[in-house]
Amino acid sequence: MSLEPAPADVLAAFEDPEKVARYMEGPTRFVPGYGDLHRMTGVLLAERAPRDATVLVLGAGGGLELKAMAEAHPAWRFVGVDPAAEMLRLAERTLGPLAARVQLVQGYIDAAPEGPFDAATCLLTLHFLDADERRRTLGEIRRRLTPGAPFVAAHSSFPQNPAERPLWLSRYAAFAIAAGAEPELTENARKVVEAALMLFDPAQDEAILKAAGFSGVNLFYAAFTWRGWVAYA
Repeated sequence: MSLEPAPADVLAAFEDPEKVARYMEGPTRFVPGYGDLHRMTGVLLAERAPRDATVLVLGAGGGLELKAMAEAHPAWRFVGVDPAAEMLRLAERTLGPLAARVQLVQGYIDAAPEGPFDAATCLLTLHFLDADERRRTLGEIRRRLTPGAPFVAAHSSFPQNPAERPLWLSRYAAFAIAAGAEPELTENARKVVEAALMLFDPAQDEAILKAAGFSGVNLFYAAFTWRGWVAYA
């Protein structure tokens, strides 16, 4: 790709076997309603996807959303794409026997098969991309979908004006601590979010989805610093 989609130090963390081994502890403590987000994603995709859908999952490392959707929809098949080989190995372990219905691909969106796919997801991933690369990536996802196919995206998205941003970041950290995360780990995570992620107001995120060609963009999930949308190709 012509543009590195995420800071090198962030990508390196996803290739560190020790950090990857602890990955499963993170989302449930830092993302309110993480398991419910996966269930809602499956429900939204199933509204339009056929019973035997093939689903593109961008940012599939770890395999948690793949496992949740594969368990809920036994006839669906998946292509999971992620740049980190270590995270894909974790996904394979997470999936267990369900891995027979999943093709795992190392790389970014350009490494994904052309499809066409019946549905797609991109969870906790787009906040690693700047606005131009985010729009390009979303456009490549849409290009791989059948007309009218559903797409679900969820990532860090909250008010970015200087008066509100620090308060939302403090709430992000406070929730993680309340959920059992170590204070030192939480403070490090807050600093990474503040310094390394590409953060936008929810309105700008919606505008990027529309600029990539998606229609019917609707917010379905909002939890402190996180937002999720459903849209259609």
